Amino acid sequence: MTTITLSLPSARQPRQVLSWFGVAPFFLFALLFLILPTLNIVVGAFRNPQGQVTLENLGKLLSPSILSAFWISIELSLLTAVLGCLFGFLIAAAITLGGLPRPLRNAILTFSGVASNFAGVPLAFAFIATLGRLGFVTMLLRHWFGINLYGSGFNVVSFLGLALTYLYFQIPLMVLIITPALEGLRREWREAAESLGASGAQYWRMVALPVLWPSLLGTLALLFANAFGAVATAIALTGSSLSIAPIVLFAQIRGDVLNDPHLGYAIAFAMIVLTAIANCIYILLRMRAERWLK
Repeated sequence: MTTITLSLPSARQPRQVLSWFGVAPFFLFALLFLILPTLNIVVGAFRNPQGQVTLENLGKLLSPSILSAFWISIELSLLTAVLGCLFGFLIAAAITLGGLPRPLRNAILTFSGVASNFAGVPLAFAFIATLGRLGFVTMLLRHWFGINLYGSGFNVVSFLGLALTYLYFQIPLMVLIITPALEGLRREWREAAESLGASGAQYWRMVALPVLWPSLLGTLALLFANAFGAVATAIALTGSSLSIAPIVLFAQIRGDVLNDPHLGYAIAFAMIVLTAIANCIYILLRMRAERWLK
């Protein structure tokens, strides 16, 4: 006797269809504003104005002015990444392991979430209003303490001024990323180290830092990519007074004098490659850190 089994459609199938509809706006947004523009940049970097395939645009990247702009951008990104990691780690360690009140911890994390996304023209204006020639802090130091910032050589529209501006969002980003890693340090590890006679410094040097090392290096790479790709803040704060890669890119794409869009595509392509390498390093180290903290 043959038995016929009828398979009824699962109730999960309509739910899965609805779920795909739910994420469709994300994929559409990524396609229109990330994937297609990136492909346009890559194709444009290897074409001349006549539409012919060429390597001339990439060859122009070796010119002294563009190499200098990339080198200044790398120096700026490394400096702010290292300082952001250092100060962000100290703040995160204080609120996570320092026994500070929990409301203060929540307030710092909330501020970090806001400050890490505060950039562009508003951030540039805030620093000009604070540390400009007639800024609040500049005038306060001059009239109350007799300190003339600009007389000593400081200028907010300079490499140092831009680095201070970048630190405003680099440090909070470090706090947000490293706090979960610090919370993953188990109390039993410290107790075991102390029971074996280890001091606090030895615990950090031999136990905690080796566990946190992948997270620290990965966050350093992420902060480097974050600073290297910042465009609006640099343009709004320094204009054309500081020659870094994003400003040179903007001048080639939108400038009236230096107007070579395909060279701009080549500069953007080089920036994409550098930031992609940094982000890949961050992802790989992050995966390794998560295995340690499980």
